[in-house]
Amino acid sequence: MPRFMGFVRMEEGGGAPPQALFDAMDKYIGEQAGTGHFLDGGGLFGTEDAVNFVVRKGETTRVDGPYAEAKEVVGGWALLQYDSLEEAIAGQQEFAELHAKYWPECEMVATLRQISDGAPEPTDA
Repeated sequence: MPRFMGFVRMEEGGGAPPQALFDAMDKYIGEQAGTGHFLDGGGLFGTEDAVNFVVRKGETTRVDGPYAEAKEVVGGWALLQYDSLEEAIAGQQEFAELHAKYWPECEMVATLRQISDGAPEPTDA
């Protein structure tokens, strides 16, 4: 059964979501977990304590947050499992629509990506 990652990207510092969204999300996630579609997930803390390792031209550099130049950050994630891509897309749309309904002033992007079960093909560098 295909697995997917769902990501929520939004501007950092946009305020806390309303309780109505938390309540709707609890219900939705409970239903999705009950059907086996929601495997795991959660919100993420802000970038103030984030750590990135940037690899560029054979060098690794550590860059600590916060990141003033970041316009959007990943604020949450979910590990999902569906029978088909079409079902996964419908589930992610339903998730995004909860935000539109219960937090209409929020601007966010809900991204869905399928998880690869195989090793990537090597490339000649």
